[in-house]
Amino acid sequence: MTKFFSTTRRGALGLALGAAATFGLTVPAAAEVTFEGKTIEWIIPFSAGGGSDTWARFNAPLLGKYLPGNPTIVVVNEPGGGSTKGTNLFAARAKPDGLTLLGTSGSTQFPYLLGDPRVRYEYADWKIVMASPTGGVAYTSPSTGVTAPSEIAKLKGQKLVYASQGATSLDLVPLLGFKLMGLEVQHVFGFKGRGDGRLAFERGETNIDYQTSSAYIKNVEPLVAAGTAVPLFSWGTLDEDGNPMRDPTFPDLPDFNEAYTTMTGKAPEGPEYDAYFAFFTAGFPAQKMLFLPKDTPQDIVDVYQAAVDAMKADPEYQANKEAVLGTYEQVTGKAADSLFKKGTVISAELRKQVVDMLSADYGVKLGADE
Repeated sequence: MTKFFSTTRRGALGLALGAAATFGLTVPAAAEVTFEGKTIEWIIPFSAGGGSDTWARFNAPLLGKYLPGNPTIVVVNEPGGGSTKGTNLFAARAKPDGLTLLGTSGSTQFPYLLGDPRVRYEYADWKIVMASPTGGVAYTSPSTGVTAPSEIAKLKGQKLVYASQGATSLDLVPLLGFKLMGLEVQHVFGFKGRGDGRLAFERGETNIDYQTSSAYIKNVEPLVAAGTAVPLFSWGTLDEDGNPMRDPTFPDLPDFNEAYTTMTGKAPEGPEYDAYFAFFTAGFPAQKMLFLPKDTPQDIVDVYQAAVDAMKADPEYQANKEAVLGTYEQVTGKAADSLFKKGTVISAELRKQVVDMLSADYGVKLGADE
């Protein structure tokens, strides 16, 4: 197990207590909890270099700054099984003492939603600390002849190759989206993270890919600037009424719906679009979530949420957040609970539709009794 230590350690117990008071948490409860001299492990069930890893490494040192006792937070990568391996380990082994965290993504939620037999965890058991909406951008190789998003129709009829973590990971969104667009894409399953998928793209092994926003900003925008990648569209985001719209982090890129219209000459609709939209909604508005394990005492949860709120007001966080994570706001409390529900609930009808499609088209068997 490789450990990566946070680089910023500054005492801030007083600030954490102040944040607790500011956000309605009781100072005595915060004062009773301290992590002085402790090391906290933040498990990321993906390989290094992807969006979840980037997200954790940005937040970890700042979160440690505002936890009582100024602990060191270590990011631990536990990839495998489309993120189910590290998540199962957390569910089985993490103690409710505040010293182990889990960062999940849509690739952790989707196996849970689809009844993947590898899943040995129950989201409802855990205590949410914060939720982080995000987006993502699909891009292609200039070898396809595409030079701009407006030329996406040039991909029709081409043999495209995509590096996938698996059919029940967050890569289900591009699988459904590309299929809906009528693109001929070979999905090569088995990659341990989106970072590995990007590296395959850079080596020329694939010619279409996507990265979540933080990884796209950090790792793909330099490829675009160098002329070795061409952005196609963002997955978009939702407005206050739940309707799709352009992602404000990438305002110059069309969203998926716009790209679909460019490809087909009509707006997306029908059962296949409903399935895509349901999993997009489950996967991106609550794309990254931070949890404490089952049975964690509420005073520890409160201290963590207060630390997140204090972290968000930190000048270093404010100065760097948009460049690393995009324009998305990380939330706690009721807002986090609401996003948590969006990310872990889907209708039985749409679930069955997708499970049947994965079985028929990709040979992915999720179990008749699931």
